[in-house]
Amino acid sequence: MADLSRAIPSVHELDFVELAGYGGAVPGGHERVRLLKDLNGPVEGRHVLVVEDVVDTGLTLNYLRKLLALRRPASLSIATLLDRPYRRLVDDLPVRYVGFVVPDEYFVGYGFDLDERHRNLPELRVAKFRRT
Repeated sequence: MADLSRAIPSVHELDFVELAGYGGAVPGGHERVRLLKDLNGPVEGRHVLVVEDVVDTGLTLNYLRKLLALRRPASLSIATLLDRPYRRLVDDLPVRYVGFVVPDEYFVGYGFDLDERHRNLPELRVAKFRRT
């Protein structure tokens, strides 16, 4: 997020939301989602870029997209560092900016962690698991 923010030449603000998906999908292909932390300010009339670390099924992100759309932003786009479009359960999820399409592997480093470890690595690495 910090690298992306530094690369955007226009004046902008950062804010954060926190969502929790739980209980799996419900009928109609929707996930139960709970909003844990909302935005600090309004987005009406503003250009909004939702930045996600990984997009898999798209269920939680689709919930957020619909929630923000109700708040009438001037525009709403989605960016992700890692994308797994082959796992998508939402057909019309418009991910506009994709860093990398990645295989179904677990990544650590560059902010991604495994049991709260390896988040500080300066690059992405595929986590290797030992079989016991």
